[in-house]
Order: sequence, then C-alpha cells, then structure tokens
Amino acid sequence: MSHSFKLSRRIARFRAPLFAVLMVTAFGCDNSNSFNPDSSTPPAVDDDSPLDPSIEEDTPLDEDGVLQVVPVDGPSAAVSFAGGIPFGLSAQPIGAFGSIYNGSLKMIWPQYLLRDLAAIKARGGRVLLNMAGAMGHYTDDDGNFILSKWKARIDLYRNVNFDSYINDGTIIGHYLIDEPHHVSKYGGQPISGTTLEEMARYSKERYPGLATIVRTFPPYLEKWAPYRHLDAAWAHYGYRSGDVDDFIAQQIASAKKQGLGLVVSLNVLRGGPTKGKMTASQLREAGSALLSSTYPCAFVSWKYDEDYLKGSGIQDAMRYLRSKAENRSTRSCRVS
Repeated sequence: MSHSFKLSRRIARFRAPLFAVLMVTAFGCDNSNSFNPDSSTPPAVDDDSPLDPSIEEDTPLDEDGVLQVVPVDGPSAAVSFAGGIPFGLSAQPIGAFGSIYNGSLKMIWPQYLLRDLAAIKARGGRVLLNMAGAMGHYTDDDGNFILSKWKARIDLYRNVNFDSYINDGTIIGHYLIDEPHHVSKYGGQPISGTTLEEMARYSKERYPGLATIVRTFPPYLEKWAPYRHLDAAWAHYGYRSGDVDDFIAQQIASAKKQGLGLVVSLNVLRGGPTKGKMTASQLREAGSALLSSTYPCAFVSWKYDEDYLKGSGIQDAMRYLRSKAENRSTRSCRVS
C-alpha cells in the first residue's frame, strides 16, 4: 500500500540550499565539551549535529508536486531486539545494525520512513527519530528558532502511518531538537523549557505513545520543571566535562528529580582529553561509567564514522559496551 501527500513545489526549487544547510550543520561546526551546572550561562557541549545527511531533499516529485512514500516490499522476517537498552551511534547506516550496534538516532525523510523502519526492525534495531531535520529548516536568517516552522516540519509526516513501529518499540522516541541550551546555535538565545514543553505537547498530540526527547542536560531543564509532555533529556559526555562518574551521577540525579528519562552518549570523535577521538581504553572507561546505573533508556553516541570504528581496539571496546548495555533492564524513555 502506498501513501502520498502534497508538498510545495518550492521543495524541489530549494533542494540545493537545503542540502547545504544540512551539510554545514552536520559537519561544519566546532565542538566543546564544557559544562558548569552552576553557571548562569547555558552550557554548550556540541555544535555537531547528530543528523543523518545520507538522505537529502532531492526527492522524486511528479509534475503536480506529489511526493510518493516508498512502500515496504513485502513482509520482513524480523530479528527480535536482543534486550537491554539500545546501543549504537547517530547517523548510523541501516546496514550497521546487527551484532554490535542495535540503536541509533536517525533523520529519515517521510517518503522513506516505512521502508527504513522495516529494515531497521528486521535487523533487531531501534531508533530515535528526528522528524524536524537540520536546524536550518526551523530557524530564520539570523538563526533564531521559529516554533511554527518546527511544527511545519513535523506535519510533513502526518500522512505516513507508522504507529505499528511505535507500538512495537522500533521507534523508541521522538528526538525534538539538538542542544536548545546552546546560546550561539540559535541566534544568541537559548530555547526555553517552556518552548520545549510545547514542542513535546505538539508531538504527543499526533503520536501519544511516542516518548519525547531533547538533547540537553537535565540540569538545564530544571528552571522550567515540572514537565507534562517532555519525557527525557540527554547526557552527552566528553572528557572536558570532568570526572565521568561525577558527571553521570549529577545527570541522573537531576533527571530523577524532574521525573525525566535519560539517554546517554559519548562524543567518540571529539570527546577525548585533548578534544580528539576517544581511544579504545577511554571508550571502555567512560562508557562503563555511563552504564554503571540502570537508569538510562538508551546509549547513542556521536557519531558513526567507519574509519574510526575500524581503529585499533575500537570495535572490541564497542562490543564490550554493547554487552553491558544488553545486560541492562529494558526500559522506556518515558518514566511515567
């Protein structure tokens, strides 16, 4: 069965600029890993977008501007999720789901959603779904966040029925936005918890059973707590954030205080002590600390890089962390 929905012809006209925005957002930014919960300045951990730029807006439209959703080619024999919490990297290719990686954060365009979710499920995978895409789609020319533009991005999925993938746990959460605390990222003005709650409400209005997740530290959200619609925050670690045991203890305590779930991650490419790639031993040390508690609902690091993952000892370290994640109790990112 195929589904179709109308998109403006302007999508086709602006494909190239939108592609440029995606690439700049995904690859062009500097990154830091400092976090001071007592500072009045919102923390900035990553300028790096964890989006998947592999599927762009160069999509087939017919002469009436109708975009056809790519259907699933027959039933798939699905491999059951192996248990524990999802473990993997953002922007992870579907072919990488398997014995080591079974979780990811992905942006999948509406027309490919059913096809890709079926493939992920068939590999025993689970995914955090980014519907809004890169920030250029929902900011103005000065970089200011525009809520109405963000909602319009979510509306692109309105005619794609993916409820079955929410119900069976293939989609573990709706990734609302990246680093709302980042002052320089959104025109010099961070996005408030009040706005994040409205974004979560809008998501729940359409997908009541889908957890709403934002990539920011739990302490940043405390000012606007409690939350009714927002379900989970994100603890993204690099060595510049200080002692990893202290870091994760603080993040979990804050999340619990607010009744929020927690996704954890490592900045594997720029989170080493000198802002470089993490070594195998650093992966084991920091990753084990993040998994020392049963509280996190997923472990999705930044980001998939085939050359890095082939490095000395890296795959063994990842396999070691996967085994730890697999032995954790499976839990929803929705605390209540």
